[in-house]
Amino acid sequence: MKTQIQNTFRPGAGHMPPFLAGRDSEIKEFERLLKQEVILENMVLTGLRGVGKTVLMDTLKPLAMNDRWLWVGTDLSETASLSENNMAVRLLTDLSVVTSTIVTGVSEIKTVGFGALSHKIPQTLNYSTLLQVYSETPGLVADKLKNVLEIVHVYLKNIPSIKGLIFAYDEAQNLADHAVKEQYPLSLLLDVFQSIQKKGCKFILVLAGLPTLFPKLVDARTFAERMFRVVFLDKLSNEASRDAIVKPIEQQKCPVTLTRESVETIINTSKGYPYFIQFICREVFDIFVQHYNSEKEPPKVPIEEILRKLDTDFFAGRYARATDRQRDLLKLISNLDHADNEFTVQEVVEASKSEMAKPFSSSHVNQMLTTLSDAGLIYKNRHGKYSFAVPLLGEFIRRQGSQQTETLPNPDNSFTD
Repeated sequence: MKTQIQNTFRPGAGHMPPFLAGRDSEIKEFERLLKQEVILENMVLTGLRGVGKTVLMDTLKPLAMNDRWLWVGTDLSETASLSENNMAVRLLTDLSVVTSTIVTGVSEIKTVGFGALSHKIPQTLNYSTLLQVYSETPGLVADKLKNVLEIVHVYLKNIPSIKGLIFAYDEAQNLADHAVKEQYPLSLLLDVFQSIQKKGCKFILVLAGLPTLFPKLVDARTFAERMFRVVFLDKLSNEASRDAIVKPIEQQKCPVTLTRESVETIINTSKGYPYFIQFICREVFDIFVQHYNSEKEPPKVPIEEILRKLDTDFFAGRYARATDRQRDLLKLISNLDHADNEFTVQEVVEASKSEMAKPFSSSHVNQMLTTLSDAGLIYKNRHGKYSFAVPLLGEFIRRQGSQQTETLPNPDNSFTD
């Protein structure tokens, strides 16, 4: 009789893995921030696609709530960052979810006619109340928001079961100011939180996003450098990678086991990136289960076939959104000595002179890197160097070799993760 064995690995966008490995230090850093009596530091969680930013945010939420902190937030879309008013509405909407049960007073309503009765209706800090306070406060959008948040803090500090409030936003790299339209939603967010924290409000801002996030914050307001504790999520160590592979199988008490050689193959191929560990393990697990049920010897990991599927499912759609000329640049970059770490514009220009019939100029490279950064393929760090924003993208490009770009999906005008 065949044994029904469930595959526990989850290679989805933001899906909680069966075992969260290698993030103990990041969790301890967050718990340290929760102990602040006066909020001096907020948190930025940053890293490449697939390193587990969303997963870690989901892990921090119950920790904060168990420590008596309220938690509000969502993914930040481009729409929220279109205008200062949109940003204000986003904050008020999220805030009202946890404040709508806080009673601020009672209003009395009397019925009309014989035997008139009076009904007492509790007034709460629901969305309508917050919006009313916001609308009736004179001044700029920042003044209105500050007043709402300060009023909320007054009520919260009188509730012993609540320590404070955390505003947590994922995909925060979508935040931006728009000087041409005279709209500064990113600066608004930073100004408001810096102001209310100086006044003693126990509100913490937690932002998660791609490595472009923190430079954006500092460009908007230089004090952001002192306002945030930046936690960069990197790939897992070999030990943590091994835990992420083996422990889910052990915890499930699964009769199927991976050989030591198979585990090492998965570690070496994934390079310790959590998403790739989940993706490869899911494929390997299905293969091993089938052989277990057929009572055959466990096979070796078919890594070439799995990589081909990974290329199609994960990389190809992203790479296809680059133009032919941008792909030429990406191929050139992928063959640099330090392509998988950091590279400079000058290194790219010099390489193009020796390897291309039509080399790139510095201005052209800068222009295309900016476009590729907007597309989420490249990012620039604060030291003026660039890196691939998608882990192992360089290896994918090198694997393509002479593959015709026509075999990839047609490019469009958007880029989604």
